[in-house]
Amino acid sequence: MGEIKIYKKIEFINPVMIAGWPGMGSVASGVVSYLIKKLGAVKFAEITIDPLAMLDSVKVEDGLATLPPPPQNAFYYSKKPELIIFEGEVQMTGQEAVALLRKVLGFASQCKVRTIYTGAAFPLPVSHKEEPQVYGAANKKAIVPVFSRFRITPMDGGHISGLNGLILGFAKDSDIDAMCLLATIPQYAISLPNPKASFAIIEVLQKMLGIRIDMLEMKEYIRDMDEKMAMIEDKVKDVLTIDKGEHLTPAPANKDKVPAYIVDKIEKLFLDAKNDRAKAIVLKEELDRWDLYYMYEDRFLDLFKGKQ
Repeated sequence: MGEIKIYKKIEFINPVMIAGWPGMGSVASGVVSYLIKKLGAVKFAEITIDPLAMLDSVKVEDGLATLPPPPQNAFYYSKKPELIIFEGEVQMTGQEAVALLRKVLGFASQCKVRTIYTGAAFPLPVSHKEEPQVYGAANKKAIVPVFSRFRITPMDGGHISGLNGLILGFAKDSDIDAMCLLATIPQYAISLPNPKASFAIIEVLQKMLGIRIDMLEMKEYIRDMDEKMAMIEDKVKDVLTIDKGEHLTPAPANKDKVPAYIVDKIEKLFLDAKNDRAKAIVLKEELDRWDLYYMYEDRFLDLFKGKQ
């Protein structure tokens, strides 16, 4: 992991940080990018990345292949309110993810940040017509009672994949309060942007932080996506069952219907996770994406036996 490059020195008093990386439904990245735009937040620092560290493909345009630029990990600031917004361009795993989180949290401490908010998607068997519900997870027990004041449902159990979840655990070690707000999205559309879920999280953040954001542009984006979601939902009805409450229930997963290359990819991820437990995050995401976790659950849990 590279160094932190500071473009403008800011004297912060008591800032709050909102951080986000890409994930299911582009929920967290949708939150931070919209806040940066509507608050007129200015980039004042970034974490440099080794151009060769994250390479797994080349960029091709008009038949010409070139190496892509390294992903950006930038810090933005807003004076009113006093916010630091961190935007990560890609998800990282393993030691690279750990190194990045330590850089982010170390810089947050230098900037006097005491609280960090992140966002994520909460996939459920629901229709796109339903309004997203917001769940919450915090890294300290004392924070959880705050959720009820803002109609946030504490997450009963499960996992929050990727850096949007991992930062909670690492922030606790840095003595920084952190919480992740998760908005529900349809399970069948986890690969599509879901501005409605991002909207729900921003609405909660406005109440929690006492800020006002112009949401008109996002409302227009939501209308456009709702039309696309309606067409997609109509097409997938042959593999989904709909009850009277408009909830969508996925058809039972069948390993035989999963493409062979995905099964091979899962086997490779198991081997990777066996050698590096941090890579189990990527494995879990792939199993969830294909609704196969229950078939591999025992084998997945075996990865963690004897490694406490």
